[in-house]
Amino acid sequence: MPWKEPGKGGKDPWKQGDQPPELDEVFQNVQNKVRSLFGGGGSGNKSSGSGGGGGGIFTLVIVLLVLWAAWDSVHIVDEAERGVVLRFGQYTRILDPGFNLTLPRPVESVQKVNVSNVRTAEDRGQMLTRDENLAEFDYKVQYVIMDPQKFLFQVRDPEITLLQASESALRDSVGNNRLDAILEGTTRDQVRLDTRRTLQETLDSYEAGIRVTEFNLSDVNVPAQVREAYSDVIRAREDRQRFIEEAQVHANSVIPEARGQAARIVEEAQGYRDSTIALAEGEADRFRLQVEEYRQAPEVTRKRMYLQAMEGVLADTKKVLLDVDSSGNVLYLPLDGATGGATGASRIPPLVTPDDQRAPQQSDRTDRTPRTVNREGRQ
Repeated sequence: MPWKEPGKGGKDPWKQGDQPPELDEVFQNVQNKVRSLFGGGGSGNKSSGSGGGGGGIFTLVIVLLVLWAAWDSVHIVDEAERGVVLRFGQYTRILDPGFNLTLPRPVESVQKVNVSNVRTAEDRGQMLTRDENLAEFDYKVQYVIMDPQKFLFQVRDPEITLLQASESALRDSVGNNRLDAILEGTTRDQVRLDTRRTLQETLDSYEAGIRVTEFNLSDVNVPAQVREAYSDVIRAREDRQRFIEEAQVHANSVIPEARGQAARIVEEAQGYRDSTIALAEGEADRFRLQVEEYRQAPEVTRKRMYLQAMEGVLADTKKVLLDVDSSGNVLYLPLDGATGGATGASRIPPLVTPDDQRAPQQSDRTDRTPRTVNREGRQ
């Protein structure tokens, strides 16, 4: 079979199908296209193409550099970020959120800083209180970046500076308060607020570009070496508070009772005063009435007053008064029984005398003075 047949195109029968182009041909084609873009010739023989291979590679490198420069000059900044532009390492401007263009590196570079995210820094330390007691504090600082340029370049390490300033501000606040008040929580909020205020003032003086949003005390306790001893102090303080409350309860129960007794005594005194005044006024009225009666009938009033006075004087006496001048009087009553009671004198019955002698004796009795005799009849 002949190698070449009419109509076959003179192809080698051992090679079947189309073959891929050689690598030199690929580079040649790319070089021709680049030359056509820059206005160069697009045709040439194979020898001239192979001689210009070094220039084609250089052109390709330049194209890649141009593409990379265009890509590196475009910056898209998020809403929560700000872009800090550095020109040969020196700050020039701030990029706002959106599409921005800069010179490619190494002429200008961009550092993106998140200014909306709330960052947190934590630390702990031992500090002295005003009463010279040692306490341990675990604290946490939350902050945001206000000025990206100051945050990046004003201080060497913003987070370390923040923690050191936080410890200094906390020491200042703790040193002005007692340990008991801090542990009990009565002044803990005040310590937290004072520390935050002092910390913000310190960072502003440093121009750190940081705004403190919150300062919290995670844990406040005494060191482990003295914790047991301080627990005894806490128990003693609790006992003191319990005794105070018990005393207050006792005072609340005793004071009203004492006030009630005082009010009762005052009321009794008021009643006694009113009764005494009323009695005195009654006695005065009675005396005035007696004076009126005495002015109208002096003899009768005098005798009646005498008899009333003697009745009051002799009401409780155990002696019996008898008229010794009257003769023939016979007593049949038991004198011991008659004189036994407190009002026995008023219960003594009249004397038993003969009928013919009663009238003269009664007429003479008014002018005679009674005499006191005892039970045996002796004067």
